[in-house]
Amino acid sequence: MVTERGTAGVASGTRADRRIREAREASPVRAPSPRMRDNRPMRSSTTYRRGGVRVRRAVARDARRLTRLVTTSGAYEGPYAPMVQGYKVGPDYIEAHDVHVAVDDDGLVLGFYALVLSPPELDLMFVADAAQGRGIGRLLVGHLLGQARRAGLTAVRVVAHPPAEGFYRSVGAERTGTVAARPPAVMWDRPELLFPVDAGP
Repeated sequence: MVTERGTAGVASGTRADRRIREAREASPVRAPSPRMRDNRPMRSSTTYRRGGVRVRRAVARDARRLTRLVTTSGAYEGPYAPMVQGYKVGPDYIEAHDVHVAVDDDGLVLGFYALVLSPPELDLMFVADAAQGRGIGRLLVGHLLGQARRAGLTAVRVVAHPPAEGFYRSVGAERTGTVAARPPAVMWDRPELLFPVDAGP
């Protein structure tokens, strides 16, 4: 699922910078708390585990695997294919953002997400085609919301791939509007959603 930036965030370089500025101007959610120095990604040594799958912080050596997961996603076949054609998740992207991967006991990457802290937005979320239906997406969303809570966020915006709207709503996101198509980069309207972040225990 690619978002607004990556498109859930497919962009890089100056195009990404422009999208970040646009999102900042229109963001309905609060920025990270002051404890998040320089808006850098949170470095979590905590591993989130469920049923033989764990979520860990992505590292530079994951870049190729994450790129392959994006560019081979069945969710982006047919008319959606141009969105991910040539897309790259580079080591610099992993370093700059809060990127986490779900891996099995053999280290196989089953999915990942990227959270941008300011303004708060889910930039990328993908689950491997072969891992669909195993609860990996729900596991990643649970981890994402935990990270957002620790960062002091009150909500996380999602500009979703249209077929993914049902999934996001099923895990607690609320529809807030529609982001209009922006040809030639994005040829279709996309649902805009918001994950509320509870205060936790």
